[in-house]
Amino acid sequence: MVPRRFATALLLAAALSGRPAFAQPDPDPIPLGEFAARRAALAQRVDSGVVLAYGARTLVHDFSMFFQLPAFRYLTNVDEPDAAFVMVVRGGKGEGTLFLSPVDPRTAFYYGTRTDSAGSEARFGLRARSFAALAGVLDSLAGSGLPFYHVPDVETTDFARLDTLTRGQETVKTLARTHPSLPIRNAMPLVLAIRAKKSEAELAMLRRAIEITSEGHRAAMLTANPQHEYELKAALEFEFTRRGAERPAYGSIVGAGANAGTLHYMRDSDPVRPGDVVLMDAGAEYRGYAADVTRTIPVNGTYSPEQRTIYQLVLDAQKAAERNSQPGMNVRAATDSSEVVRVKGLAALGLIESEDAMYDPPWRANCEANPASCRQSNLWMIHGITHGIGLAVHDPLQGTYGNGTFQEGDAFTIEPGIYISTRSLDALPDTPRNRRFIAAVKDKVRQYQHVGVRIEDSYIITKQGLERISRLAPREIAEIEALMAQRARFQP
Repeated sequence: MVPRRFATALLLAAALSGRPAFAQPDPDPIPLGEFAARRAALAQRVDSGVVLAYGARTLVHDFSMFFQLPAFRYLTNVDEPDAAFVMVVRGGKGEGTLFLSPVDPRTAFYYGTRTDSAGSEARFGLRARSFAALAGVLDSLAGSGLPFYHVPDVETTDFARLDTLTRGQETVKTLARTHPSLPIRNAMPLVLAIRAKKSEAELAMLRRAIEITSEGHRAAMLTANPQHEYELKAALEFEFTRRGAERPAYGSIVGAGANAGTLHYMRDSDPVRPGDVVLMDAGAEYRGYAADVTRTIPVNGTYSPEQRTIYQLVLDAQKAAERNSQPGMNVRAATDSSEVVRVKGLAALGLIESEDAMYDPPWRANCEANPASCRQSNLWMIHGITHGIGLAVHDPLQGTYGNGTFQEGDAFTIEPGIYISTRSLDALPDTPRNRRFIAAVKDKVRQYQHVGVRIEDSYIITKQGLERISRLAPREIAEIEALMAQRARFQP
């Protein structure tokens, strides 16, 4: 049973954030013709070969819903388990076939029916065969002289190298043993290069995902008198669901106090205390498209002077990156401009000895070959600030596969951060250089102890330039404090 105080907090947050559902109607589904165009673009890049892609498997538990793998969904529009896709490409023209696994009538009573070969063309724009025929088809095609292009069946490319036991990987290993001379290539870079440019239909999905996410962050800011991190997480995710999201796009990060400095903290179970800041990195997934927004808020509704100083420094760094994230500008320039602002600010605050001061990192780094990797400022701002968004929360950008610049159709985030904690000093190896560094900054670090701030917004590049599509989530200090002042006042 939900405690009465917790339930009341959720209801009040929902009521206070109860703006009109949406000004615009739900986005139209992505048309089948767009999926066909994606496959045609892949065929052009392959020229001649056999493309093999597996979808996600049936879950072996009933604790969560089935969600399709991003690359498979991108190519096929199939949102059912136990499917595969094979496309034979000759001269840049591809002919694709789905291999589907309809369920038996009894299972269908529990989990619903699936598309069969008769309904595949109408629903997915692709002819289909039984999944049981796949092994024989692949074995036959392996003797055709065409190379194979495998799209790895992984949830995210972030961990693809660690995921070696998938059905697709096992199939590829079997083909390699059976046909030792068969060329097998990784097709994921080809798919990612196509995915990098978002269509208007995709941007509509992302806009809705970001709008839902922004309302979730507003609801968390309006949650009165939270006692634990999970209450803020509940407010976020309640609003996601209430507004039509399928699920959180990733594990919601709600870290208070010391936890704000753990970049991917997801336990979300510790107390929140007046005087803390809470870092909330959470996004909604809408029709497969992932949002990503971070806000850092004061538990008691008002930033302390130290929190205000670091927050404003991070915000200034984000705005510097925005100014350098225009069509045709180099992606690296956005990161560099953000770093310049933060490094100058850290030096002015006495949290580093100087803008170019060095230290010996607690991880492997070649300071002689790459001095920038060993600047003291990196200890307080240890992650990059820009990544694409789309069917995955870390999606490709066009610049990754081109000349390194922002282009129309890019969708991405800018997320600078600064995280101050004595435990970062404690992690440093004992070297003369580090001892000097610690002696110089330890008092200032204690002054800013546990002030961890990340500000992340989502953007798209249009013909007109950069558009911040997460602007409904307050980010200015005055905006956040004004919204939090509207929280209902009650005691647990």
